[in-house]
Amino acid sequence: MTSTFPDISISTERLVLRALDEDDVPALAEMMNDEMVAAWTSVPQPFTEDGARTWITEYAPTERTQGRGLDLAVTEFLTQRLVGVIQLGKTNWHVRSTELSYIIAPWARGEGYASEAALATAQWLFGDQKFERIELRTAADNTASQQVAQKIGCISEGVLRNACIARTRTEDGTWVDLRTDFIVWSLLPEDLEGVGDQLADTGGFTSFSDWN
Repeated sequence: MTSTFPDISISTERLVLRALDEDDVPALAEMMNDEMVAAWTSVPQPFTEDGARTWITEYAPTERTQGRGLDLAVTEFLTQRLVGVIQLGKTNWHVRSTELSYIIAPWARGEGYASEAALATAQWLFGDQKFERIELRTAADNTASQQVAQKIGCISEGVLRNACIARTRTEDGTWVDLRTDFIVWSLLPEDLEGVGDQLADTGGFTSFSDWN
């Protein structure tokens, strides 16, 4: 029998993580057309509102019900504005492991939202879902995403050489593939010990640009 993630909502001091819904279509499409999202993800470009609607109404529900993963909207608690997306994928229910990724809208970067959302997701996975391993993969040159991994306590395990396809924009405005390395990070339950307290001691979630 296939295990599945529940349809849940996770709250932090500043954020609410919840299922994507159709009201998120315009903001999701705008976010996915950002230059940095295009460079570091495989999201189709240009990303249309029809594409966003398909993601929300078809792709995300199927990923959850078939046990492969979970897509969560990251929203501001006060404004309810969509600031990003947390994705869980390649879930192995026997090993109790999953791969985590994050995307933050350009206007919301510099607020530490990626680390706050990722940490809350990890705490939920280890606490409520009894997972034993979370994996992150960051492109070798994506230093902002690597900062997020480090901030929530991830350990760098090594490099997958030539395993990542990033993108770069040419002079005529088209996107072309650029092959690079993946850095593999892991997070285990014991790695989270003291992470929340450490963030509190340093004044919260330090500013830097976040995307994956």
